[in-house]
Amino acid sequence: MQLVQTHQGLLYKICHLYENNAADREDLFQEMILQLWKSYGNFRGDASLCTWIYRIALNTALSSIRKNKRRVAVSYPENIPYQVSEEQKDNIREDKLQFLYQAIAGLTEIERALVMLYLDEKNYDEMEEVMGISAATLRVKMNRIKEKLKKQTKDFEYGT
Repeated sequence: MQLVQTHQGLLYKICHLYENNAADREDLFQEMILQLWKSYGNFRGDASLCTWIYRIALNTALSSIRKNKRRVAVSYPENIPYQVSEEQKDNIREDKLQFLYQAIAGLTEIERALVMLYLDEKNYDEMEEVMGISAATLRVKMNRIKEKLKKQTKDFEYGT
């Protein structure tokens, strides 16, 4: 139970990336807990506990999507939890943040997972452990994702 409490924020963050309503997020969270419990006996310590949890949680989310054979609905910014102090809530910053969340929501499931790991300041070795994708391939994917996001956000920046 301590494991879940310690990493609860990470699990909820992944749930918010892949499900857009509260009931589906709760179902996914419960499935992640179940998979962590089932897999805990197989944890060898080759990777850090946090990396192992990322991997189980992301695989559970992706498996859930495939199993249900449905396309993930786009999550809108108001559904993604974030905390901004009152002083930082100027309109321009808020609009940019919401636009970025919309751009991220338009990425594929794998791309969103990579963006989340990148934003959580994971290095390529840690991403490789979590995603099971080689570091070289991750670098290529991240460059392509960055280019996609630049193109999507360019119109916002320049007002076109």
